[in-house]
Amino acid sequence: MFVTLEGLDGSGKTTQARRLAEALRADGRDVVSTREPGGTALGEAVRDLVLHGCDVAPWAEASLYAASRAQHVEEVIRPALAAGRTVVCDRYVDSSVVYQGVARGLGLERVLELNLMVVAGLMPDVTVLLRLDARAAARRMRGSLDRIEREGVGFLARCAEAYDELAARFPDRYAVVDAARSVDAIAEDVLGAVRVRS
Repeated sequence: MFVTLEGLDGSGKTTQARRLAEALRADGRDVVSTREPGGTALGEAVRDLVLHGCDVAPWAEASLYAASRAQHVEEVIRPALAAGRTVVCDRYVDSSVVYQGVARGLGLERVLELNLMVVAGLMPDVTVLLRLDARAAARRMRGSLDRIEREGVGFLARCAEAYDELAARFPDRYAVVDAARSVDAIAEDVLGAVRVRS
């Protein structure tokens, strides 16, 4: 099973991805926990470049994420799925569609097409969207913010709308969870959504 977690920066994706992986392991599953950008040496280098480097043009940003994703699928995700393992991934194709396709204005369909091509059509069995208001997400982000997190509330609001659009477009794949609650309440709903689709 291939599970992805999506949502705004500050929505708790990383915490919930870790909690989900732990719960699925407790259920007896062999779980690979990974993230994007990242998951491979190339992906981690792209992550550092895009999030902490100099300014990157929108199509360059989308292309770097796509390159990282192509390597990630080839090196980590497909082999794990082929071995019968469950993959839990913090962000995937939908993040690029939302952040670069919609919020950066490159076009939802164009960025989706690019990413479907580089992953050879591999999409998750279930995508858990941690839905959180843009202002609440901005309040949760503190400390040293990366280049994307510094974009501001307006950018986050466009991303939130785009996630809602994807959830409406792909209802069979998406499970929407209210991320404005306690970590434990969210984790329970995330696990429940995945178990229902198992």
